[in-house]
Amino acid sequence: MPDAVLQGERLAISRLLTEVENDTPAGQAALNQLFVHTGKAHLVGITGAPGTGKSSLVNQIALHYRKAEPPLKVAIVAVDPSSPFTGGAVLGDRVRMRELSGDSGVFIRSMATRGSLGGLAVATAGMAQVLDAAGFDVILIETVGAGQSEVEIVKLAHTVLVVDVPGLGDDVQAIKAGILEIADILVLNKADRPGVEAAERALLGMLKLGHPTKHLVQHHGKLEEVLAPADTAADDWLIPIRRTVATDSSGLPELLEMLGKHKAHLQQSGDWQRRERSRLHTQLQGLVQHTLMSQWRNQISDEEYSQALDKLVARELSPRQALQALLG
Repeated sequence: MPDAVLQGERLAISRLLTEVENDTPAGQAALNQLFVHTGKAHLVGITGAPGTGKSSLVNQIALHYRKAEPPLKVAIVAVDPSSPFTGGAVLGDRVRMRELSGDSGVFIRSMATRGSLGGLAVATAGMAQVLDAAGFDVILIETVGAGQSEVEIVKLAHTVLVVDVPGLGDDVQAIKAGILEIADILVLNKADRPGVEAAERALLGMLKLGHPTKHLVQHHGKLEEVLAPADTAADDWLIPIRRTVATDSSGLPELLEMLGKHKAHLQQSGDWQRRERSRLHTQLQGLVQHTLMSQWRNQISDEEYSQALDKLVARELSPRQALQALLG
């Protein structure tokens, strides 16, 4: 299967993505073999509040990449929320991306969060690795859009687009500072709506509120002084705000140009390697936690665990005492 994936065979890619998502031994073995062939794709995360048109924007970004000279191969990973009650998910992003159907240079995969926090399923990193090895130039990762926990995307992507729209009501609530801080590019979608100027001013205001040290932001070609985290003080990337209207492609060429500039900036500044190291650190840490938890759980019988839980419910033990009992 890995050889077929390296050759870009779509059926093999689909089957391996299923194995990776289900965390099977076959999927794990294939990831081990494919890892040496990864590290070339540009991982772009698209996040933001629900209703901002992320799926439509992803659709247009992919279309414009396919029309570029030379055309780029694009993979899309669309993460949908799982129901906390049934465990099911409506994987509806493909319905919104019909224009991409039939294009052999585009691969779309929907997946469910399966209850994971941060808007990203645990297997997303592995799936991005498969698509990277399969030769896709750009991998677009669209997150659930659930709120502040979306900052998890920054641990996976090279470039993060944070999407907002005018007219959401409370501008301060439109995008939380925790999401705003991870943005490499701010996108104001549905820019044909009334109130776009006020929304832009609100974004700049939130940047000033959310960052503890001075930094520059590129706002329609003009430099404005805002505040930035101390750990980004050495980074001279000017955070741009770009207006788009995904339904008629307005602003898409300018957005793609900015994506290209950010990729070049990462490579020239050495930040690409730093982000790769951080991404792999996060992936390794997650694997360690998952593996140790699984090993420990396999050593505890269901009866022992149930008894500890019963004592916890009866208030005979505190959660920490229950943990010590299970560990001891």
